[in-house]
Amino acid sequence: MRDPLNVTSHPSTHTMDRVDSVGAIRLGIVGTGYISRGFNFFLSHRTDFIASRVLTRRPLNSCSEFPRQDLLTHSIEELIDHSDVIVECSGDPLHAAEVTQMAFAAGLPVVTMNAEFHVTCGSYYVDKGLLTEAEGDQPGCLAALAENARMMGFKPLVYGNVKGFSDLNPSLENMQFWSKKQGISLSMVTAATDGTKLQAEQVLVANGLGATIAQQGLLGYSSGSLEQDAQQLAEVATQKGKAISDYIIHASEQTRVFIVATHDQQQQASLEYLKLGSGPFYTLSQNRVLCHLEILKTVERVVSLGTPLLNNSSLPSVSLAAVAKQDLPAGTAIEHGIGSFDVRGIAVNISDHPDHVPVGLLSNIVLTKALEKGQILEFSHIDIQPSLALTAWLETKQKVCQ
Repeated sequence: MRDPLNVTSHPSTHTMDRVDSVGAIRLGIVGTGYISRGFNFFLSHRTDFIASRVLTRRPLNSCSEFPRQDLLTHSIEELIDHSDVIVECSGDPLHAAEVTQMAFAAGLPVVTMNAEFHVTCGSYYVDKGLLTEAEGDQPGCLAALAENARMMGFKPLVYGNVKGFSDLNPSLENMQFWSKKQGISLSMVTAATDGTKLQAEQVLVANGLGATIAQQGLLGYSSGSLEQDAQQLAEVATQKGKAISDYIIHASEQTRVFIVATHDQQQQASLEYLKLGSGPFYTLSQNRVLCHLEILKTVERVVSLGTPLLNNSSLPSVSLAAVAKQDLPAGTAIEHGIGSFDVRGIAVNISDHPDHVPVGLLSNIVLTKALEKGQILEFSHIDIQPSLALTAWLETKQKVCQ
């Protein structure tokens, strides 16, 4: 039997041959949630890029709200056979690993809106094909902002994310209310509220842009002033001697992502004239992160340039560990770690916690040992079933820790 993780791919050759034969670039989309729905509506007004198939695990007759029911399929093979590029936005790291595995075997590039996949097991696939996170969410937008900043001669010190609120242990009732109000799944709303999504985003940014974290769980300043918090983070990065990935909490701030950078002293007067202040730290920001409306920018990059925007790197130094939200007795069953009311994800240095369990791997697991609130889960604490994602993580960890 062939090794399930033995993938050989040639992403650009197969893709462009098929593109030339049909005229429009065919996008196979994974997932039928908020991002996929919006992206399919957006593609309905394009002729150069078309949705060809949409992979779902839901019963087909339960997708009445989805705009392109004629494209729905349960078959990964059908998705791949009718696609030139795969756009993965399921939000499920285990499912994304299976799709990426098969896409690379078929020579297709994979564009994601799925930071959780990258920080769980995406590093294994970096050298197996063309894999990239897309613009539209904070990591991709930070990567694009960093690319522009470097082109202008800036040297980034801080890759910053801005959130309006945080509740590390939200109630089920509140999350059900916001899930219904926003039309987003309960797990997605919960992961966004308890910080799991934010921490995943900044782990991906740290690994993908060659940065680190200032501390476990990040700093998350909340003075109420973007400029003050940005400058403070830059001072921390200067002390560490390396760029950091972090965030701030500011309810009324319009900025969504920012970079604090230095520049050549010769440019100081010019940068002050251009309203960036007197230095030595300069804050560059972006006020909008437009989700599915920006994905196509990265797809076009992949097709025209054949280069990724952002991935987790093949040798990550930071991971998204699962930590208990409350005391958990042995025998506790956790259906999904991301969006759970039992655990959440926090950024950790892999070298500090080599035996931690990435929260994205928690799928239908049972605790074999009791955990205290705030304790990081380790593999000795759980009974976990084999999966491609688990194998990929363990192989990556072995490379990182050797």
